[in-house]
Amino acid sequence: MTDKKIALVSGAAQGIGLACAEALAEDGYTVMMADIKDSVMSEAARLGGAGFICDFGDADAIFSLFDKIEAEHGPVSALVNNAGVAMPGDFLDYELETFDAVIGLNLRGVFVATQRAAKTMAAKGIAGAIVNMSSINAQVAIPAIPAYCASKGGVMQLTKVAALALAESNIRVNAVGPGSIDTEMMAGVNANPEAFKKAMSRTPLGRPGTAREIGDVVAFLCSPKSSYVTGETIYVDGGRLGLNYTM
Repeated sequence: MTDKKIALVSGAAQGIGLACAEALAEDGYTVMMADIKDSVMSEAARLGGAGFICDFGDADAIFSLFDKIEAEHGPVSALVNNAGVAMPGDFLDYELETFDAVIGLNLRGVFVATQRAAKTMAAKGIAGAIVNMSSINAQVAIPAIPAYCASKGGVMQLTKVAALALAESNIRVNAVGPGSIDTEMMAGVNANPEAFKKAMSRTPLGRPGTAREIGDVVAFLCSPKSSYVTGETIYVDGGRLGLNYTM
């Protein structure tokens, strides 16, 4: 039995996923980084891990990825389900194909990867940790991203279900719900002074969060420091969900 700790992070080429991989690498994990973007290869090499091109909306691709990692590196003891898309649009005109694509990646992909990782963890007696990327939009909503909001609410509930189902195997499952984070997804808001001011008016700390602030919470949830935490969604939102109204 090896003492090597292997973590798999999806959507790891940039932003929150990359920050999660960096934080886990600093905690001693060998990071397996997956994304649909080629840049994941160089980022993984920089962190001393391995990069893979994988669409987490494709179940067969996820299965093949786990098979390859287990054959070449060993079993995964930490999984971060971060890959996701928003795909905004008008509610009345929102295409069913778009809705299905968002749910397929953001929710179905999380289930597939969680189940596949947990099967090996349970079979090998690995006390694993799985962290899913939810959102404050699991609790609140934005009209222009109906599928995203639905998927992140689903992730919150799937996290609870998986935590209960896997507890007897000593596998912990938690989620992180970011608020307004300074990533590519927020670039349009950042570029518009009025939109930025409006976003910050509902954030008590008065600033966007950083990707690394999310990564550090994910690393905590993968570490022994959170050994009695499972089934929870931790909202990293600068106080936004607790805000009743603005003056």
